[in-house]
Amino acid sequence: MATLDVYESLAVKAGQIVSAEIWVENYQKEKPNDVNVVQVGWNIQPSYYGDNKTHFLIGWTANGNKTKGCFDLKCDGFVLVKNPPITPGGTLEGKAKISVKIFKSNKNGDWWLHFAHVGEKFAPVGFWPRSLFQSLSDHANYVTWGGYTSSLVRTPSPPMGNGRWPGGDSASFQNVQYVNNDGHGYLRMPNLRSRVTDTACYRVSEFMTGKFSYGGPGGCVN
Repeated sequence: MATLDVYESLAVKAGQIVSAEIWVENYQKEKPNDVNVVQVGWNIQPSYYGDNKTHFLIGWTANGNKTKGCFDLKCDGFVLVKNPPITPGGTLEGKAKISVKIFKSNKNGDWWLHFAHVGEKFAPVGFWPRSLFQSLSDHANYVTWGGYTSSLVRTPSPPMGNGRWPGGDSASFQNVQYVNNDGHGYLRMPNLRSRVTDTACYRVSEFMTGKFSYGGPGGCVN
């Protein structure tokens, strides 16, 4: 779970992606191409959504994005509850922060997604049935919190977060916790590691008391 800073009006062009998400996955070294994943966060992707707005993104795959899975509600899989606090794919206009929580139910093993706007309590959005997955039907062995960008080959990458280097005025993840099968968060978080693919364009701060900051101006072409 985490609370994410949300940003709008970023200079994101067609063919580019700017996102901040939580990924929960089961990755097996002997089957690296069949990773099982559920993911949630915010996303700006003009080529997918048809606009430059910030959207609430969810996704899942049961075989490394080959044939099983999709984003938002583009395929059967994610089960939406009645009157959810937000609809996958919906816009996040005017929202400064959102909180999301993913956990595996101790009743039937389904993966539940809860959501909250700032100042509101968590409410269920829906769930991914455990029957969708192979390895993730049992448990997750990796959780990732962070920012993500993408661009076309040999074109500069877009800014990440709000485009600023990690610090007091940059994008952040707050209230970062693991979640147990009862849906309750806890702070004991061993084996945390940071990873940046190109420090010339993006960086991440140290993890301190459930929070870290991240981002950068982009502009990388490799």
